[in-house]
Amino acid sequence: MRLGIDFGTTHTAVALVDRGNYPVIAFDGSDVFPSLVAAHENGELRYGLEAAAVRHLPDWTLLRSFKRLFNDAGPATEVELAGRRHLLSRLFEGFLTSLHRDLVTRSNAGLAVDELLEAAVSVPANASSAQRFLTLDAFARAGFQVRALLNEPSAAGFEYAHRYRSTITGKREYVAIYDLGGGTFDASLLKMSERQSEVVASEGVQRLGGDDFDDAILALVLSRAGNPTIDANERMLLLEECARQKEAVGPNTRRFLVDLAVLEKPPLAVPIDEIYTVCLPLVEKTLAALEPVLSGAERGGARVDASELAGIYVVGGAGAFPLVSRLLRERFGDKRVKRSPHPFAATAMGLAVFLDESAGYSLSERFSRTFGVFRESASGGDVVFDAIFDRETVVPAAGQPPLLSIRRYRAAHNIGHYRFVECSRMEAGRPDGDLTPWDEFHFPFDRDLRSRRDLAAEPVQRSRGEGPEVEETYSCAAAGTIEVTVKDLSDGFARSYRLTHGR
Repeated sequence: MRLGIDFGTTHTAVALVDRGNYPVIAFDGSDVFPSLVAAHENGELRYGLEAAAVRHLPDWTLLRSFKRLFNDAGPATEVELAGRRHLLSRLFEGFLTSLHRDLVTRSNAGLAVDELLEAAVSVPANASSAQRFLTLDAFARAGFQVRALLNEPSAAGFEYAHRYRSTITGKREYVAIYDLGGGTFDASLLKMSERQSEVVASEGVQRLGGDDFDDAILALVLSRAGNPTIDANERMLLLEECARQKEAVGPNTRRFLVDLAVLEKPPLAVPIDEIYTVCLPLVEKTLAALEPVLSGAERGGARVDASELAGIYVVGGAGAFPLVSRLLRERFGDKRVKRSPHPFAATAMGLAVFLDESAGYSLSERFSRTFGVFRESASGGDVVFDAIFDRETVVPAAGQPPLLSIRRYRAAHNIGHYRFVECSRMEAGRPDGDLTPWDEFHFPFDRDLRSRRDLAAEPVQRSRGEGPEVEETYSCAAAGTIEVTVKDLSDGFARSYRLTHGR
C-alpha cells in the first residue's frame, strides 16, 4: 500500500493512493492523527490517539507540538518528560510506530497486519539536512518503506495541480504555495509545465504557525477576563478552547465566544475584530516571507510578476483562518487566491499524488539554504568558510544518483577541524542571515595522530614541510541528506561521516 504522510505540528495526516484517487485516511472517525506524546510518572509513554485519551489526567505529562523541536535537533537531543529524559529521535520513532500500528488497527484504510507500507513523507521547506535525516531514520525504524521525501510546499503543489490543472497555462505556469501549519510557515514558488514541477524559490519561518495564533488569542482572552492567576493545567484547557474556537471561525463570524468554565466564569464574547487585531502581526510575518519568493524569482532575467501566477494556494491548518485569505485576496485578487478544501491534508494528498506512478508527476527541488564548512587557517588562529552547496543547488530526484561536490587541496595543518553550518544567505563570501550550526569533526592530516581518539584535545599546528594532498567528497542524496568522505590521497587513508546537527 502506498501512502502520503504529512507529520504536522498539531496533527498528522495520511492519504492513500487508490486508483487515481487520494482519500484521506480516518482514525476512529477523525481525518487526522494527533501529533502528541504523553508520559506517565512511572515512565510509560503513549502516542497519538492514546496520548490524546489521557491528556487531561493528572498523572500524565503531555508533549505538544514536538515537531518544533526538530528545528535545531540532532541524534543526541533529549527532552524531559515527567521527570525523565528521552531522546527526541526515540520519541519520534515511538510516535511513528504507533501511527503504523493504528493505520492497521484503528483506521478505515483496510490494511492487512503484515502489509508493506510504502510512504512519501514531508518536511518543512527550510528543514536542515539533520531534520531530514532524523525524519527518514525514524520512519524506517517504525516500519515504513520511505519512497520519497519532499518539501511540504512542493507536495502541496502536486495537490494543486491535481485539483486545478486547468488554471495552469503557457502564460500562467507559476504557482505560489502558502503553507501555514501549526508550527511552521513555508512559501514556495513552483513552475509547473505539463507534469513536471520545478521549485523556483523557497522561504520559511521555522517558528510561526497556528500555535502562535492560539497563544496570542489566549493572551487577549486572559486580559479581557482580568488576567486571573492560572496553573499549567488550566492554561492547557484554555489554550485548547481558544484553538477550537479559532478553527470554528468563518468569514461571517462576528463574535469569538470562549467557554471560561475552567475559571468558574461565564462565557466571554470577544468581537472578532479584536481577534484579528492580535493575529494580524503574525499574518504580516508570513506575507513578508512570501515577498522574496515572488519578487526574487527570475528566469533568464525576466522577473516573475503576478500576471504569470496561476494561483496562490493556501494550505495548512492555520491557513483556514479567514484573516489569511482576506489579506492575500486584498493583494492578489479573488481569482488568484485558492484555499485547499482539505487544508489539514493537502500536503498528504499531494504526497500521495507524487507516489502514484499513473499520475506521471516529477519534481525538481532546490536547496532552500546554503550548506558550507569552516576550516582552519593561520595555525588554528583563524578560519575560512567554503560554500559546498548553495541555496540554488538542484537536489537530485528520487532514483537519480547523488549530487557530488569534490574538493582537493594540500593540507597546511596537522589536524583538520571541520565545522559545518547552514545559512539563509551569503554576504561577501561569508555565511549571513539565519545560521544553523551542524556537526563538527577532526581529521588527522598527520599520520602520527591517526590512532588518537580525542583529536579535539590536540593543538592545531602548521605542518612541517609539505602536507598531504587531501580530497573531500560531499554526497547529497535525493532526500537532501549529506555525507562527506575525507581522504589522504598519499596513502588512501579515509574517514566518512553522515552529517547531522551536532547536538
